[in-house]
Amino acid sequence: MHLLGSPASPFVRKARVVMAEAGIDDIPFVEVTASPLGGDDGLNAANPLGKIPALSREDGPTLYDSRVVTRFLDARYNAGLYPATRLWETLTLEATADGIMDAAVAITYEKRHRPEEMWFAPWLDGQWSKIARSLDAIERQWMSHLTGPLDMGQIAVGCALAYLDFRHGDRDWRADHPALAAWFATFADRPSMVATAP
Repeated sequence: MHLLGSPASPFVRKARVVMAEAGIDDIPFVEVTASPLGGDDGLNAANPLGKIPALSREDGPTLYDSRVVTRFLDARYNAGLYPATRLWETLTLEATADGIMDAAVAITYEKRHRPEEMWFAPWLDGQWSKIARSLDAIERQWMSHLTGPLDMGQIAVGCALAYLDFRHGDRDWRADHPALAAWFATFADRPSMVATAP
């Protein structure tokens, strides 16, 4: 197996954090370039959508979409990151974090692939509104889950917040989310997060 991805992708980071937390060291990481304008031929051959992460396997088709890859890794290596006793909460929190990442990556792509005079401010603001609403919801409803035993929801939130700092540091997400900021200050120091920082 090989994990195809970019170190800068928050979705790839989710898979890499899972690997670090589960002690998985037998899956090589292969850097590829993903782009909404085309991307790497090798990646496109592995995943027709051209998205990362993608997990190539010798005994089956390539797996893709970060949630598919992380569920597969969790099941194969018995990592316990999708606990049955709180599965739906974990999946919902992961989906919320993935939505934050989707919106943040969309803003990044808009600014990277279009000339500044073509940036559509209402669309950019709309993407940030999704992020802000999601952060509000996590601060309001999910702090007790975040402080429980480690699971995939926590990993996804940690990767989402780290990506906001990495690509959108000019927007102060911490100002209105003090509890989440305090949680992230500790979570970001986990060895798995430090080892996978872009």
